[in-house]
Amino acid sequence: MELLFIGDIVGKPGRDCIKAVLPDLIDTYDIDFVIANGENVTHGKGLSKEHMVELLENGVDVITLGNHAFAKKDIVNYIDDYDEVIRPYNLHSVFPGKGTNVYEIYDKKIRVTNLLGRVYMGNNVENPFDSLKHIVEKEEKCDIHIVDFHAEATGEKLSLAWAFDGLVTAILGTHTHVPTNDARLLSNGTAYQSDVGMCGPYNGILGSKREGVINRTWTGYPSVFEVQIEKEVIFCATLISIDNHTNKVTKIQPIQQILEL
Repeated sequence: MELLFIGDIVGKPGRDCIKAVLPDLIDTYDIDFVIANGENVTHGKGLSKEHMVELLENGVDVITLGNHAFAKKDIVNYIDDYDEVIRPYNLHSVFPGKGTNVYEIYDKKIRVTNLLGRVYMGNNVENPFDSLKHIVEKEEKCDIHIVDFHAEATGEKLSLAWAFDGLVTAILGTHTHVPTNDARLLSNGTAYQSDVGMCGPYNGILGSKREGVINRTWTGYPSVFEVQIEKEVIFCATLISIDNHTNKVTKIQPIQQILEL
């Protein structure tokens, strides 16, 4: 089985990037299942129903979220109706939606789990380690278990991966929008990458217009971050190859493309 995980999709450039790249990629690698982080899809923050449907129509099977999961108010009106969208599991129970879900493809059950980190994130969330432990021990056992760990600190991400090495299929990091060069298989077989990267404007700063980000980091003055609109985009994803008999990962392969739309 070939499973593709797409990094944070940022605004219209990111959505256009998915349209341009994903269909050919699915054909080229014979991809069976596509997961994408969609917490920055709508104008750089949140996920509207319109854009959620757009991603599903363009080949995405499951959309994970993050710290901006509920930035667009209409998500509370649709998230319970779409199993294809999951929000961070360790948000407090007052939030609608699921944080882990099971999907069936061919004869395989694939669990996808979304978690938020706590280090440098400013989120009031439950412990992601305890949350994943509960899922692994108490929820339905599946053939494949993919975890999107939406977190800032690489140390926190790698700690979670080593703590659950061999207990889940893959732990893939999102949130920083910068692809890391550490994709690997851990000792007990779990596939890991600190951050898959993003799909969006190549010449912005993490997908945002450079001026606003520079102003805030240089002076400390508040700035509104807007999505950089340009033709040159970057597509970042990670391909996970899984043996159909053992359900073990045989290969983890980052994929990056820079193109003009």
